[in-house]
Amino acid sequence: MNAFDELANNFSRLPGIGKKSAVRMVNWLLKQDAAYVQKFAQNLGQLQERIKPCSVCGTWTESDPCPVCSNPLRDSSQICVVEQPQDVSTIEAYGEYKGLYHVLGGLLRPLEGIGPAQLAIQPLLARIRGGAVTEIIIATNPTVEGDTTALYLNKMITELNLPQPPKVTRLATGIPVGGDLEYIDKRTLSLSFRGRSEF
Repeated sequence: MNAFDELANNFSRLPGIGKKSAVRMVNWLLKQDAAYVQKFAQNLGQLQERIKPCSVCGTWTESDPCPVCSNPLRDSSQICVVEQPQDVSTIEAYGEYKGLYHVLGGLLRPLEGIGPAQLAIQPLLARIRGGAVTEIIIATNPTVEGDTTALYLNKMITELNLPQPPKVTRLATGIPVGGDLEYIDKRTLSLSFRGRSEF
């Protein structure tokens, strides 16, 4: 296998990249300036060395604790629980949420051998016990695994028996803005009815 095929094979292992896209990427890189390709390779080589999980929330960061956890202007009474580090970036891009985060590192999937011990649940419970947290916002995906994980977290938080337990909320789900009722699946419609709010 030559260098071209080897690199194309590496790119094709990335999520969402097929063989054709991988070959296209390698061809594109070959046409670029040598300095750019060297810088690209250097950045890639240093990625795991420079970027680590935040010791507090678990999101990817170059400085520990991450900029969110170390920002005194963030609302430390709210913790938004997400599945993966990239979910933090997605929520931050909207600029609406001003609290803190906690990355679970996945969802409960017993059939795949992923139970509570494989997720960052105990560190979350320790944060709740040790601080003045008034709300836990569970922002897992609205899937069977996401719902199961949310229910499990709610149960574990309740079992802490704190004098003033935090309120546990879940992100709203339902009909998207601009959605047409005719094309909405039954589960989404059901969630929309259950999560309806007053004007």
